[in-house]
Amino acid sequence: MEIFVFLFPQFDFSAPKEEVNFKMLGETVWRATRMKDSQSRNKDKEKDKDKDKKYRLSLLMTRSGSHENVSPDKKVPSKTNHIPPEVAFKWSDSFEDLLAHPDGVETFTQFLRSEFSEENIEFWLACEDYKSTTSPANLQSKAKQMYAVFIDNEAPKEINIDHATKQDIQKNIAQPTALCFDSAQTKIYALMKKDCYPRFLNSDIYLSLTKRRVPPVMTRRRSRSFVFSDREDNAAAWL
Repeated sequence: MEIFVFLFPQFDFSAPKEEVNFKMLGETVWRATRMKDSQSRNKDKEKDKDKDKKYRLSLLMTRSGSHENVSPDKKVPSKTNHIPPEVAFKWSDSFEDLLAHPDGVETFTQFLRSEFSEENIEFWLACEDYKSTTSPANLQSKAKQMYAVFIDNEAPKEINIDHATKQDIQKNIAQPTALCFDSAQTKIYALMKKDCYPRFLNSDIYLSLTKRRVPPVMTRRRSRSFVFSDREDNAAAWL
């Protein structure tokens, strides 16, 4: 009869039974510890990802120019009640006149937020601030922030620009200059001027400022009163 002998060099079976059991228990604890460490490292990686996402979102809470970022799901309090109709009416002269006025920028931002496209004006304002930066260290920091928020494929406020422009920006921010985002800013400006600005001039937000919106309820009441008055006149004539 053949006898098979399995060798386990880590265990000395010639030792007392208690010593062998102790070594086997130690091996089990060691493996459990390694598994726990591996799970802990995976959790740390997930936490790092969450921190990165929170960092990206925190960038959105910083002020861009003259307005603050607000979730589209929340009702934005009106800040335009103080604007005189004659001032608002001048914004229809040109898109440049609109953006040259702080209240115009605020009102236009409110309109874009209602259309869920406020990233366009936010990016344009960020570019204006970026170009006025003189410190090389601040320039690099702002360039990275703008790329993370507006340009990156996973950016929370990604703007609609072509792939080639994105690649150029990605290359340029390694050694950023004041002109890094000029091409993208020009395209977003043209998009707002051609597409968003005409809709803004016909929006309730703008028409309410220029006092050109007539409530339909008042028109119906006036119409009924006219009809009632005409009937009275006709009745009087028959009498």
